[in-house]
Amino acid sequence: MNKRTRTGIGQDSHRFLPPESTKPCVVAGIIFDHAPGLNANSDGDVVFHAICNAITSLTGVLILGEIADDLCLKDGITDSEVYLKEAMKTLGKQCVSHVAITIEGKKPKFKDRLIDMRTNIARVMNLDFSEVGITATSGEGLTDFGCGDGIQCFAVVTTEENT
Repeated sequence: MNKRTRTGIGQDSHRFLPPESTKPCVVAGIIFDHAPGLNANSDGDVVFHAICNAITSLTGVLILGEIADDLCLKDGITDSEVYLKEAMKTLGKQCVSHVAITIEGKKPKFKDRLIDMRTNIARVMNLDFSEVGITATSGEGLTDFGCGDGIQCFAVVTTEENT
């Protein structure tokens, strides 16, 4: 049996809220203390949002533009893990075989939490730990994210479908 491989690319970014905000900073479903929350209707999880956008590029279903908006605005659901689980349902016969993530932001410091983030992405997407790759860069002050104004994320989702 042949396998059909497809790849989707997604991006998301959010600016930080003012430091006095009490909203937590959530990235890949992990709370980062010592960083302000992200400005968004939801928890602003740029990793889960970028993965949702990558899935949208595979399926054409507007996860963040429709499904997540309905969940957030109508049902009050702001947890991006819920959005990602809904996105996974749109894949049909496509099975995710790998997810690659790259994050840009001066803060928070991601290095010590990369394993936690990989583990959580794998759990939410029902993948093996080895099927999730994640890198982070400070951005060297070259962009708003590298200057500490927010966080940006790119995601690549690879799927296989038996044909």
